[in-house]
Amino acid sequence: MKHPRLRAVFLLLILPAAASASIWAALAIMIGVATGATDEASIGRQRHLAEIVVAKLQEGVAHDQESVTVWDDAVRKVAAGDQDWMEMNLGKWMFTYFQHERAFVVAPDGSAIYAFASDEADPKEAFRQMHDIVLPLAQKLRRRLVIGDQSGVSDQVLSIGESELALVNGHPSVVSVKPIVSDSGDIEQDPARVNLHVAVRYLDGNFLSGMEQEYMFDDLRFAWARSNDDGRSYAKLKNATGSDFGYFSWRPFAPGAAVAASVGPTVAIAGIAVFAAMNAMGGAVLLRSRRLQRSRAELEHLAAHDGLTGLVNRSEFQRHLSQSFASSVPGQSTAVLFIDLDRFKQVNDMLGHAAGDALLVAVAGRLHDVCSGSLVARLGGDEFTVVLKNVCEENVAAVCEHILEAMGRPFEMDGGPISIGASIGVAIAESGMAASELTRKADIALYNAKGAGRNCYAIFGAHMEELLQTRREIEYDLRRAVAEGEGLELHFQPVYAADNGALCGAEALLRWHDPIRGSVGPDVFIPIAEECGLMNSLGEFVLRETCLAAQRWPALKIAMNASPKELRGDGYPLKVMSMLNHYGINPEQIEIEITEGTLLDSGGQCQRNIETLRSAGVHFALDDFGTGFSSFGRLQNVKVDRIKIDKSFIDRFGKEEEGQAIVEAMIGLARAKGLKTTAEGVETEDQRVALKELGCDHLQGYLLSRPLSKEQFDELVGGNVVNLRLSKISTLAHASSSQTE
Repeated sequence: MKHPRLRAVFLLLILPAAASASIWAALAIMIGVATGATDEASIGRQRHLAEIVVAKLQEGVAHDQESVTVWDDAVRKVAAGDQDWMEMNLGKWMFTYFQHERAFVVAPDGSAIYAFASDEADPKEAFRQMHDIVLPLAQKLRRRLVIGDQSGVSDQVLSIGESELALVNGHPSVVSVKPIVSDSGDIEQDPARVNLHVAVRYLDGNFLSGMEQEYMFDDLRFAWARSNDDGRSYAKLKNATGSDFGYFSWRPFAPGAAVAASVGPTVAIAGIAVFAAMNAMGGAVLLRSRRLQRSRAELEHLAAHDGLTGLVNRSEFQRHLSQSFASSVPGQSTAVLFIDLDRFKQVNDMLGHAAGDALLVAVAGRLHDVCSGSLVARLGGDEFTVVLKNVCEENVAAVCEHILEAMGRPFEMDGGPISIGASIGVAIAESGMAASELTRKADIALYNAKGAGRNCYAIFGAHMEELLQTRREIEYDLRRAVAEGEGLELHFQPVYAADNGALCGAEALLRWHDPIRGSVGPDVFIPIAEECGLMNSLGEFVLRETCLAAQRWPALKIAMNASPKELRGDGYPLKVMSMLNHYGINPEQIEIEITEGTLLDSGGQCQRNIETLRSAGVHFALDDFGTGFSSFGRLQNVKVDRIKIDKSFIDRFGKEEEGQAIVEAMIGLARAKGLKTTAEGVETEDQRVALKELGCDHLQGYLLSRPLSKEQFDELVGGNVVNLRLSKISTLAHASSSQTE
């Protein structure tokens, strides 16, 4: 380049142009890379958020339903066909509060007990439109209910359910089916006959508007198919079979491309504009990212906290406790308090779930105030827990006293003051103890606090572990005895006619002789059997042995006891009659004794079973008469053949003036109702004579005989076939009972 003109052109034109072009090209490449990465990150965040919403979609509708389907009132009102109540709680309220456009209550035969449709003049027509969608879901759910499938049920999910994505009235929709079940467990329900609640939530219209506003999606739509050339983002929806159902589609927010397009001309003019544009782009990206982060933080908060009280939930509590143990240092102690509210169930039953929820919120507030600075969690239902760090036993006791005082103060609710109380189980961590072991011991301590009368606290001690272990061992041995049929037997206490002393029957009493423990009293093993679900098996054993005894002594009436749980079973009459037929027993030879607690059956199943068996000839006796509440009033309605006067009234003969008068009134009432009477616990000759004069029909007690084994009763029957006089019976019975309890 020796030519001056060429050098000038190069220095003044080509070199600056090339340098400028290189600089702007570099800037363009940098902007392109930055905007591409920014747009990709932004679109990815939106897609992730949409996938979270889609994943929670069907679960959210089912969770909404549980606010009204796991409720004793719902079970009763639906069974009664109360249309006004269903309209208010299961239809319009679900539409107003959760935007469920359609709601139905489906009977076991597939018909609609109740129908609601926000967009149809005729709700029944709306149900007919959906019959082919609802029926398969309802049938599948009923099959799961019948087999006792509880998969997916947890502290957050209260009942099983079925859901599907379907086209309803031209709208893509979530269709969710939930059983209407008891929240207390006090209402007996046949799984095959449970009524079902169907909820329908449209996935267009208001639903899309709400998602647009809450999660800042632009032009959110529902699409049946995906287009690859429209520049939109898609989130796929799948139905229960895994097939594609449709898509949520929106215009993705691309901050980088938008900013690059707007600042391109400015970059060509001046470098300062590039800086300003990049700065603006960074600010826009930062703002959008913060909004997305807040949305994600809200979802994460919901996943770790209880939606009602705002306290941390069970999973977050366990995570926090594990982290506390992992980061603890020697010399620091951690205590866990398990808190269970007393009488909370009565509040729900009397005032409804809304009042119960308000009470739980108030309880959470008081616990937070009392235990400020400590982790307070709600485990589910009316169960709470507190984690105390770096404490000693005296500190823990003081905290427990404060909690009991706080829970003991009345709560001011809309309906007036409500008093509850609480039971607290405490475990303090020892060196090297795992978090799971600490919570296990706190649970054991809570069990002991409840057993001590409630409204108190108990700190875990080794003796509690021993008591629990003993109970577990008894339960294990009892299960083995029931399964193998060893150690269980019936003893029989003779029953005599009061007027002539003739032996006329016997009461069968269950006894358990364990090879290691020896004789275990019914007061010990019967409560354990009720808690661990063995009562039906024990009841079947007693029924079978009673039938064998009736075969053995055909001239005598044999009485047996039945638990309330057995009598509430739909199949109890069939089981009894099948056993009687198998052994060829005349039903009139059997008498089933029930307690007043059996009559506290709001569903009426016990009374229906009693009437069924009585119509077949089986007799029924009301045991321990007079020891419950409203006994005389209930006797006006219950259908039995005999009342058994409790020993506590017989013991008052000669001690209290009104004792004999009360028994006389009982006998008079029984006669007026055409019932027989049996006096229990007769122990003196004066009692026997007085009862005879009062007109009591039959007697049993230690004066006459203690319970006897089969062999001892054979001896008694063999020497006293008919019309055996009382003096002879007493002599033989006392001689036989010297070897019995």
